[in-house]
Amino acid sequence: MANRLANATSPYLLQHADNPVDWWPWSPEVFAEARRRDVPVLLSVGYAACHWCHVMVHESFEDPEIARVMNENFVNVKVDREERPDIDSVYMEATQAMTGQGGWPMTCFLTPDGEPFHCGTYYPPQPMSGMPSFGQLLHAVAQAWSGRGEEVRKAATRVVEQLAAQRAPLPESILDEDVLAGAVSRLHAEFDAVHGGFGGAPKFPPSMVLEFLLRHHERVGMPEDGHSALELAEATCSAMARGGIYDQLAGGFARYSVDAAWVVPHFEKMLYDNALLLRTYVHLARLGNSLGERVARATAEFLLHDLRTPEGGFAASLDADTEGAEGLTYVWTPDQLREVLGPVDGEWAVQLFEVTEAGTFENGASTLQLKHDPDDPARWRRVRERLREARDQRPQPDKDDKVVTAWNGMAITALAEAAEVLDEPRWIDAAAKAAELLLERHLIDGRLRRTSRNGAVGTAAGVLDDYGCFADGLLALHQATGEPRWLEAACSLLDTALEQFADADHPGMFYDTAADAESLVRRPSDPTDNASPAGASALASALLSAAALAGPDATARYRAAAERALARAGLLAQRAPRFAGHWLSVAEARAHGPLQVAVVGEADDADRAALLAAARRSAPGGAVALAGQPEASRVPLLAGRPLVGGAAAAYVCRGYVCDRPVTTTEDLIDSLVR
Repeated sequence: MANRLANATSPYLLQHADNPVDWWPWSPEVFAEARRRDVPVLLSVGYAACHWCHVMVHESFEDPEIARVMNENFVNVKVDREERPDIDSVYMEATQAMTGQGGWPMTCFLTPDGEPFHCGTYYPPQPMSGMPSFGQLLHAVAQAWSGRGEEVRKAATRVVEQLAAQRAPLPESILDEDVLAGAVSRLHAEFDAVHGGFGGAPKFPPSMVLEFLLRHHERVGMPEDGHSALELAEATCSAMARGGIYDQLAGGFARYSVDAAWVVPHFEKMLYDNALLLRTYVHLARLGNSLGERVARATAEFLLHDLRTPEGGFAASLDADTEGAEGLTYVWTPDQLREVLGPVDGEWAVQLFEVTEAGTFENGASTLQLKHDPDDPARWRRVRERLREARDQRPQPDKDDKVVTAWNGMAITALAEAAEVLDEPRWIDAAAKAAELLLERHLIDGRLRRTSRNGAVGTAAGVLDDYGCFADGLLALHQATGEPRWLEAACSLLDTALEQFADADHPGMFYDTAADAESLVRRPSDPTDNASPAGASALASALLSAAALAGPDATARYRAAAERALARAGLLAQRAPRFAGHWLSVAEARAHGPLQVAVVGEADDADRAALLAAARRSAPGGAVALAGQPEASRVPLLAGRPLVGGAAAAYVCRGYVCDRPVTTTEDLIDSLVR
């Protein structure tokens, strides 16, 4: 049996390289082999940090008898959903349509033409709760194929046709002030007033919705109906930061909470979650929230300490499991705290972190919560450091160290913005190194690749969110540094995205894969913001920022493209604002501007630095602001803008109408907050 996964760039695929299953990576050869043998394709999709993916490996894929049945009756394909989100999207849609739910591991049976005829998620080794065992499923599918093959093929074709009919483009709609206000009202109705967040368990960090709420508050303040966007955002951010979903010792957020109170997380830590949440907590810090600043600083340091790769990028995730046990690294018993800290500090920590004898997790262990700030900050720092040192001696979760373009773009954006607000220049340096890695390794002949690992670029083509999120990151770097190279690289990516991903038949709609990408049974196009921004909303965000930063020719083109995209999102934002958070954030930036702040002065001019700092503190989310030399020809926002009376000056423009330039921070703040 050939080990076809041995040279994969995906850690998830490498986890399966030694299984007795004859795995194939996704390729045209898979379907040619299925046609030659006249057998179905068994598609298994997951990711490296997925707890239940690991469970199914140990229970089924490492079982020689299960592997024998798979090898005799199927061509078996392993796909890393993070490396191939296009494949995951197409077959997850089928899984949800067939079963009413989705998740990973995802298990799909396909015809040799790639059409799905049976889909599900995790299957146990023994029948359980009305669910067949994986072995029973394999035998049933193999018998159906051998006995009713033609019927199965026709059913698969009907599935694809029905999915295509249901996935109609969003109608043109208006995302205006009424929709924005209505989204806040609807979020109020879905808000958990006891625990923060929206809906019930399981609870996912609503990072993009929180960013929208903060931007909305900055624009409208306290509305007459009392539906305060700020209160929703602050309550949710506080609940998450004080709960077990947040790592109270090392910073960083877990993927989600299995309960409604944010106590017990699913322990994997994803780059995209932490990048998006870093941006949210930085925004909160900018509004004067001290908890927001503390969490933002710790989350930025978590990115640099735990997820940074030797090449300068950021790794995809930390695993949920350690040595096969979920959460082993992170949970504590009262005795363990006392053993590390001694009886006095140990008991103080037991009470502070709400670690109980019964435990809040499993086997008498608890996650650490911090429901109130310690009354002795120095003691808190000492205890936290000692516990962190002790925890570092425990077995640690594995790291999925592949570098994903889109997720690194989000990290670049968040770090650049955090560095500006919290005055940490080394975070800008880290963001710039990640951007350089992507431009040097992931950009090949003007086209992005999705991933790399250990500096070696993967073969999967970049999808729409790679272009949108990376362009957004480059634009954030341009604002943080004033360097024109980042703006030029961002505009090049946006031009490629508009050319390759636009739906020519429906202006404002975008496909998630390029026009020349590998053809699947359906070309994916998902406009919803879920765990991370939809590709289309990420692109709209970057287009709107670029329109405020680029030269006159590009400005009109990018602005028009952003407007067309937003014109397709109104109905989604109106009906399901929790799945349109990024769209709503982009719409708020549009409603508030475009707001541009250009600060000119010499590089070492203290007045220039003070003006820029004031702009970063006072300009609302979605505004663009940068500083540089006066009349810098390669930086469009600074071109034609001189010093005022020989002094550093700030130019504020709204909707392409400019105020008179100001030279004091007081006048600049007045201009921004009026």
